[in-house]
Amino acid sequence: QVQLVESGGGLVQAGGSLRLSCAISGSIFSINQMNWYRQAPGKQRGMVAGITSSGRTNYAESVKDRFTISRDNAKNTVYLQINSLKPEDTAVYYCNAYSFIKRHYWGQGTQVTVSS
Repeated sequence: QVQLVESGGGLVQAGGSLRLSCAISGSIFSINQMNWYRQAPGKQRGMVAGITSSGRTNYAESVKDRFTISRDNAKNTVYLQINSLKPEDTAVYYCNAYSFIKRHYWGQGTQVTVSS
C-alpha cells in the first residue's frame, strides 16, 4: 500500500505561483511513476505532470511551460510548481502513484483556486 497526502493548495491571484507537495509513505519501492492530476468542476480528471523513478518528466501540452514536477527522494515528497497561474487552473489537484504492478494510489486532493 502507498499513502499520499497533498498540501499547498489555496486561493491565489492570476499571475501568482504555488507549490504543491505530496508526501509519500508506505511501499515506496513499488512506485514506478508519480503524477499530478487535476479535476475542474464539471470536467474529467486529467494528468498534468509525471515523473518516473529514474527522474524523467512529462507534462500535458497545455501546462508544460508553467508547471514543473520534481521529487526529493530523501523527503519522500513530490512537488508541483505552478507559475503564472490562470483562472482556468482552478481545480482540485490530486497526487497519484502508479506502481510497477499497474495499481493506482490517490491522495485526497488539494484545492487550487485562481482569482482573476
